[in-house]
Amino acid sequence: MLKLLGRFELIVNTALLCLMCVVVLLTTVDVGWMILKDISAPPMFMLTPGEILDLFAAMLVVLIGVELLDTIKVYIIDKKIRVELILSVGLVAITRKVIILDSTHADGLSLIGMAAVILSLAASYVLVKRAHAAADVHAE
Repeated sequence: MLKLLGRFELIVNTALLCLMCVVVLLTTVDVGWMILKDISAPPMFMLTPGEILDLFAAMLVVLIGVELLDTIKVYIIDKKIRVELILSVGLVAITRKVIILDSTHADGLSLIGMAAVILSLAASYVLVKRAHAAADVHAE
């Protein structure tokens, strides 16, 4: 029964990896299309600040997808969840949110909440990295 469950888990993880590859590829093509469309529109090779922010947000979505691909790949190979990868994905995701944020329509409580999320993720990332470094030193 456990062997069957292990195979099922591998099939599901492999399917997720393949689907993530498709999504990352399509999103990358979409970003390329956005760039071509924006620079070919009059005035040529000029981007408005709004277009630049949209491109940065789309690129960060691709980066999040690549990080998630790496997370799934590492889990399939090592059967371990690398917490620092999850935290880095969270940091990129909240960074994307901050970049696309229209601060004129955001209330103070939302901004404080985002600041708390950023500080929590950053502190967690630092603590996990320190714990890994300390474990590496003790292992030697």
